[in-house]
Amino acid sequence: MKATVFHKHGSPEVLSYEDFKDPKIRTSQVLIRVKAAALNHLDLFVRSGIPGLKLEMPHILGSDISGEIVELGSKVGTTLEVGQHVIIDPGISCGTCEFCMRGQESLCPSYGIIGEHYRGGYAQYIALEPQNVVPIPKDAGLDLAEAAALPLTLMTAWRMLITKAQLRPGDDLLIIGIGGGVAVAALQIAKAAGARVIVTSSSDAKLEKASALGADVGINHNTTPDYHKEIYRVTKNRGVDVVLDSVGQATWAKSLKSLRKGGKLVTCGATSGPNAETNVSLLFWKQLEILGSTMGSRDELRTALKLAWTGKVRPVVDRVYPLSKAREAHELLERGEQFGKILLLP
Repeated sequence: MKATVFHKHGSPEVLSYEDFKDPKIRTSQVLIRVKAAALNHLDLFVRSGIPGLKLEMPHILGSDISGEIVELGSKVGTTLEVGQHVIIDPGISCGTCEFCMRGQESLCPSYGIIGEHYRGGYAQYIALEPQNVVPIPKDAGLDLAEAAALPLTLMTAWRMLITKAQLRPGDDLLIIGIGGGVAVAALQIAKAAGARVIVTSSSDAKLEKASALGADVGINHNTTPDYHKEIYRVTKNRGVDVVLDSVGQATWAKSLKSLRKGGKLVTCGATSGPNAETNVSLLFWKQLEILGSTMGSRDELRTALKLAWTGKVRPVVDRVYPLSKAREAHELLERGEQFGKILLLP
């Protein structure tokens, strides 16, 4: 098969489109013909090299995958069948620890992510265990390739907003840096939950696209650098109930200042750097909560996907590249010019 791989960590130039051995399924596994793989910032971090992460080289990126089942192992049950259109649950856990037994797979001590800890979807085929294969309902009306834009970002945003922050109808939510996959998924989930959504961006074009998806207020943080003050104006000096901030170091202080008393800041990343300063006095005086979140459980993904099956959340695709042009796709994502997901088609 053809795959895009890298043999060493580095810039996008290390990505190579080449022949790779076909995956051979075990009796318990499912073989999937990949129809699309969507990029995540995680791909950039893994390609560049994450301290402590040791990979079998060459490595294949790609956590967000859609495809078609082409072969079933002899021990796979009857819930899956050849020809089914599927998306992939990218989380892999042990299934037996205290967290897995409670349905909290993303807290599993051995938790890993397809495309990060395991070879992923930048390839024509991938072999997986059935628990990672989610059939797409025939009446969902989803384009199979675009469906790759859903799983990782949807499960991440759902866990952040619904499970962790417990967003409620009527709440005010501030999303820092609209445009990436998690932020766009969070916007749609929040609107489906009945929240008012405020978004920030350095791009007026992205703010306009966010408005078309239902954002109630857009703030350009280049022209309004003290956007936390604008937040108080918009909320009549109250502050927002929840801030979703995965930018980290560059925005952390203003995100905390944007919260109402008793408000919650939830994060799943730190694209601008991890060493953010926290005003502890602000934290205890306003009785704020800081919530960390990573990925989601199998149940959370399947619950969130119901929004996609019913059309309340739709894949947002910025542009599509052939798998052989993964290098160009990575360069685009690094520049941060996209709104929504970037797809690679084998």
